[in-house]
Amino acid sequence: MTTTSIFCGAILILIGLVGYLYGGGPGPASYTALIPAAFGILLLLCGVIGAASENLRKHVMHLAVAVALIGFIIVVGRMAMRLSSLTMSPAVISQLAMAIVCLIFVLAGVSSFARARRERLNP
Repeated sequence: MTTTSIFCGAILILIGLVGYLYGGGPGPASYTALIPAAFGILLLLCGVIGAASENLRKHVMHLAVAVALIGFIIVVGRMAMRLSSLTMSPAVISQLAMAIVCLIFVLAGVSSFARARRERLNP
């Protein structure tokens, strides 16, 4: 799960950087384009800490899934509020990509936690 956290974090950082560098159009991009990168940094750090410390792995992976869930809920909530006026702009594409990456990570995390629990209960 730590590798998945690092990978998803790196993807979110990439989404944020691409959104900031190329999504601004003719003028400078808004700093809000870096929001996926902020979530990505948190996931990446959780993955690195979890990989480095066996004692902290379970806790930081739960934190990473919580961060991804919050990221998913925020993005989907914002998009749902503006559903009638959404266009396929770079900002919407970036938000959609962030929501997909966060959802995939949350589902992978829940699956991993359930599998670990089953293995612990049925050795």
